[in-house]
Amino acid sequence: MTLVNETITGGTAPQAAPVFIRKAAVPLDDEAARLEALRRTGLLDSVPEPAFDDLVSWACDHFRVPIALVSLMDAERQWFKAHRGLPVQETPRDIAFCRFTIRQSLPMVVEDAASDPRFQDNPLVLGDPNIRFYAGAPIINRQGLALGSVCLIDTVPRGFGTVDRIVLAQLTVTALVAIEQRQR
Repeated sequence: MTLVNETITGGTAPQAAPVFIRKAAVPLDDEAARLEALRRTGLLDSVPEPAFDDLVSWACDHFRVPIALVSLMDAERQWFKAHRGLPVQETPRDIAFCRFTIRQSLPMVVEDAASDPRFQDNPLVLGDPNIRFYAGAPIINRQGLALGSVCLIDTVPRGFGTVDRIVLAQLTVTALVAIEQRQR
């Protein structure tokens, strides 16, 4: 279980009891349900929104990476709800690093994509944007379905420690809250 403490504008915790969210060990492996849940959010092909744009800007600044994304994994494409440092709005799903990320519950880290057999021949590694480092964490909804990911990209290999992984995972909670708030 994950404890989620909400903070009000003044920076103090509310008096209500803490909220516990049960997280599955891995996201549910039901592609049809996952795609339907993603479509129900209304996020695909939607206009930019400050909550998501601010999240990727903060991620770039905090982790000191040139690229951060809120990526949504559609049937045939990876579509970016928010992106900083990458001039495209989507990439084909079959070359997306995030297609691996949505299959697990913990952050996926690739410290050097050029030496990782899964990615060394990927066009995103061999050409623009010349990915070397990738870290992504799945955005898993309350039904246990991975809608997409929050991911970080760099053009040089790098390490990514335990605290960094925890912070990245927490950003997916922030993304999920933004998704749920826009559905109200």
